[in-house]
Amino acid sequence: MSAAASVLACSIRRYDGELRSHAHPFAQVLFGLQGRMELEIGGRSLYADASSGVVVPPGVEHGYAAEGGARVFVIDAPETAGLDRVRRFAVTPACLRGVDLFDPAAQLAAVLDAPDVLARRAIDLGRLEAAVDAALHEDWPTARLAALCCLSAQRFHARLVELTGRTPQAWLRERRLDLAESLLRRGLALEAVAARVGYRTASALCFALR
Repeated sequence: MSAAASVLACSIRRYDGELRSHAHPFAQVLFGLQGRMELEIGGRSLYADASSGVVVPPGVEHGYAAEGGARVFVIDAPETAGLDRVRRFAVTPACLRGVDLFDPAAQLAAVLDAPDVLARRAIDLGRLEAAVDAALHEDWPTARLAALCCLSAQRFHARLVELTGRTPQAWLRERRLDLAESLLRRGLALEAVAARVGYRTASALCFALR
């Protein structure tokens, strides 16, 4: 990270889970590519993930922590970039298009054009995955998934699509089939695997895998 950030720069950074706090003379833009970063900026608790990004203005003390393995896209920008207030913004397709190109100017323009988002309840994706994976043989209607996150079914559906690009049932089906393929590679019988991952019959699982 540049100490001055006199020019725009962008990078993808990984975090180790340790809580840190600092301030720097340049602005910073963060959004998640994998996992989530928790932030405290001027007494406000915020987060950055794949659907919601954060702007940290120059000189503002901020604490941050992310689970090990989190990947965060970061733009370091000079004071003149116009990022002079704490802001939460929606991570739009335009924001994501530039990740592979590493074009800081285009990325910053996309962030400046992105709409603000209001504070909202976050989906703890790791907690959700753990709860579902432990009981994949059970029924998981969207309302039950939403209740784990203390959200209505409608809001949960919208947030999960933002976060993963999949509807709740498509996300669930993917997890079931991923586990089924893993168990089959380990030599478990098709009937046993079907029961383990929530398919009523071996033929239904076989059809889904095809």
